[in-house]
Amino acid sequence: MKFEPRGIALALLLAASTVAPLRADDADDIQVPNTLLAPPPSAVISYDQPVVALEHVRVIDGTGAAPREDQTILIERGKIAAVGPFASVAVPANTTEIDGTGESVMPGIVGTHDHLYYVSQNGPLFLVREQPWSFPRLYLAAGVTTIRTTGSVEPYTDLHLATSIARGEMVGPHMDVTSVYMTGWEPFFVQMGALKDPEDATRSVDFWADRGVTSFKLYTSLPVDIAKAVIAEAHKRHLRVLAHLCSIGLTDAVKMGVDSIEHGIYVDTEFMPGKKSGVCPNDGTAVAKSLAALDIAGPQVQALLKLMLAHHVALSSTLANFEGGVPTPMAVQQKMFDLEDPETVADVTNVRNAILKRAPERRALSQAVYENERKFEVAYFRMGGLLTQGPDPTGYGSTIAGLGDWRDMELMVEAGLTPLEAIKVATLNGAISLGREKTIGSIAVGKNADLMLVQGNPAANIADVEKVETVFKDGVGYDSAKIFASVKGFVGRQ
Repeated sequence: MKFEPRGIALALLLAASTVAPLRADDADDIQVPNTLLAPPPSAVISYDQPVVALEHVRVIDGTGAAPREDQTILIERGKIAAVGPFASVAVPANTTEIDGTGESVMPGIVGTHDHLYYVSQNGPLFLVREQPWSFPRLYLAAGVTTIRTTGSVEPYTDLHLATSIARGEMVGPHMDVTSVYMTGWEPFFVQMGALKDPEDATRSVDFWADRGVTSFKLYTSLPVDIAKAVIAEAHKRHLRVLAHLCSIGLTDAVKMGVDSIEHGIYVDTEFMPGKKSGVCPNDGTAVAKSLAALDIAGPQVQALLKLMLAHHVALSSTLANFEGGVPTPMAVQQKMFDLEDPETVADVTNVRNAILKRAPERRALSQAVYENERKFEVAYFRMGGLLTQGPDPTGYGSTIAGLGDWRDMELMVEAGLTPLEAIKVATLNGAISLGREKTIGSIAVGKNADLMLVQGNPAANIADVEKVETVFKDGVGYDSAKIFASVKGFVGRQ
């Protein structure tokens, strides 16, 4: 991707360390940023009663089974206490009853590639900016109740957010925090460090594991010996390893023991003629041509898919991100633009227009790679592989947290999955990939009450996943519209 330089306005807020804490009654006298007067989580909570019944709802349980009509889901103290036909579920006295006639209940989305940052500028260097206020809220508002951050640029921020959300101090999903990027020298992504050798890799894994990260991400320019050291140490501590690699092909990464392949063949370099082990090719066009020429049903790709299946490797789809780079009309959703500042909207629109004006052969190449990625994902799902999803809100900003999770499901259906299959990918499969399927990912008695109440029927029309009304996390019901309203103007380049 070629980035066009643009001006960046910087606003610096200087405050002395001796300033006393702000009291609520100071608000009339002192001008402070709105974020310091942010309303508490209770401002966006609709239901926090100990017992709640969702009645007359359609239940889409996340397993791929057919929806069940006119059901009641009984929630008691954060857990699903009962699920069954409305006529047969006994509702205790003093229960808060919600009439969900015409609405559907799904498990909360479990995202496996959900960053907490957004691209900061389109210039000579790729820079990102953490979105600690808006992105956790966007995920939850969209029905995403659990995320894996899958690569951190501000790991302490992510860990702090995970703790604050768990304590009820901030609004957001449950968070599985991934480490800083485990990589070598990245010349254009200067916010990353570089592992020096296998010993450095081992120390780094231990350092971040001791601080609470739950997974480690191998990134593009990683030497083979260092990658092996990360995998060995992470697995020693029973933690998962994710892979978005360029220096190492997917076949070798699977053989090394990675637990999840991020993005699929879209970023794979092993099929390029002359590819050297441990070296990331400089010729992006040659890599793209090698991917566009692949036959997904042919022996090369099938061998890779079968290897992934044999090693029980998850495949984390990020189609909402990839859609931004292809000429086919895409859903740069107006909902996203409504939340962002005008400068960000203009930037995203300009880059998108530049993509549409590329030479025909370049547009055709991008489209061919994208189509092969979609076929690759569907093929893995059909052969029994664990396909998961996440929006990967990076690139040039064509997708953001939450809204991108919706779009992922819609794109999976466009690629060939049924709506029920796409919902399973986004819920139960994600939970399995995180090792949390016993408590989240599907609607069953005893599981956490992580649910989304939506208008319409996503099992028949996947676009109805965008009609979220209430999101329950641990039995607490959050008002989706109020959360979205609370982040308006806080999303964007900043």
